[in-house]
Amino acid sequence: MSDRAPFSQSSPSRLRASLRALGDTAPAAALRQLVDAGADRLPLPGHGATLARWRALAEVGAHDLSLAKLFEGHTDALAILHEAGVQDEDRTAVWGTWCAEAPDARLRLEHGPGGWTLSGRKAWCSGARGATHAVVSCWDGDGQAMLAAVDLRQSGIALADGAWQALGMRDSGSIDVHFERATAQPLGGPDFYVRRAGFWHGGAGVAAVWFGAAAALADALRARLAGQADPHRLAQLGEVSVALAGSAALMREAAAAIDRAPDADAMLAALSVRLSVEAAATATLAAVGRALGPGPMCKDAAMARRFADLPVFMRQSHAERDQEAVGRIVAAGGEAPWTL
Repeated sequence: MSDRAPFSQSSPSRLRASLRALGDTAPAAALRQLVDAGADRLPLPGHGATLARWRALAEVGAHDLSLAKLFEGHTDALAILHEAGVQDEDRTAVWGTWCAEAPDARLRLEHGPGGWTLSGRKAWCSGARGATHAVVSCWDGDGQAMLAAVDLRQSGIALADGAWQALGMRDSGSIDVHFERATAQPLGGPDFYVRRAGFWHGGAGVAAVWFGAAAALADALRARLAGQADPHRLAQLGEVSVALAGSAALMREAAAAIDRAPDADAMLAALSVRLSVEAAATATLAAVGRALGPGPMCKDAAMARRFADLPVFMRQSHAERDQEAVGRIVAAGGEAPWTL
């Protein structure tokens, strides 16, 4: 088997071994190492192994959330390129997926004699300093939402100084990127990004990252309580166990449904997974904090990063807006999703 074989054709131990070898490597450099090791070649969502993909994302989330932010964006870009029918020829490329739409930072996709170009400012570009390519959301001359792939190693692209003030997710290196007639390749047609089946598959994949970090907190609590009989701490472990087990069951069910019907609208499944994991992770942060006190937050570097990073990362959730969307779908649907 080639060393560059897709992750779906190799053992998940490749990813685990690659993560162990990283140590405290900074996230951008760590992603480069994972790409070079071929550990980024996850099963594509909706191709029969969606749960394996989510488990891989969860493993990276358990290792380090800033790295997981970059890894998830990279692997999401690979899935988007596949859906767009674009051949992924450069296996050494490090991709970002930059599709957040700040109202004051929009990219213009323009067509001229030399082909398609991008101009404008893009905000929230995680891992920009280490990425070689990016999939970006943009707008054409008719005001239609578009998606484009761009090689970042060209003139006409400038990285801004970071304005990130939070301690959480600081190592994700999210900055603004300025484009000035940078050559780009459109992907799909208008609204391709949100209309493709994989949009919601990827949205649930982000929740798998959150889940992995929350599970790592739960594992730490479980290890600390081994052989102890403190009733209050055991109750907190029980609370965490029930919350995470419920989310895990929902994720398994959603992954199986996506694999059975990969072209179906997975909005309800994805939003349900995201909201469930957000609630379980929030409960886990609170319960583990109460059970273990300030020690791990102050003296354990990995735990301190999780306590700082996870609440910031989860703000990708749209909270009550997503709850409302779920309510609308359920109110208009047939069988209730909670039917046994």
